[in-house]
Amino acid sequence: MTSKQRAYLKGLAMNLTPILQMGKGGVTPENTASVEEALEARELIKISVLQNCQEDPKEIAETLAERTHASVVQIIGKKIVLYRPGKKEKKKIELPK
Repeated sequence: MTSKQRAYLKGLAMNLTPILQMGKGGVTPENTASVEEALEARELIKISVLQNCQEDPKEIAETLAERTHASVVQIIGKKIVLYRPGKKEKKKIELPK
């Protein structure tokens, strides 16, 4: 992903509200499945890491991205933004070249 594409996705993510939360359980198979479903439906999602979570948001983002084959767009404080392009016929977000 180029820096121009990442900047475009960051702009889109500014208006998103977090749809998932990571708590003290950290990254579980259930959380991973929820992220997978959300990426399938939306392509771009924001995740909130709660205060009681012991893991580092960067580690959580890398683990989720690896397990769901997504890209980490940004990590700001306790917020994570992930992107995974949809299928060609169902694509919702068109990235700049």
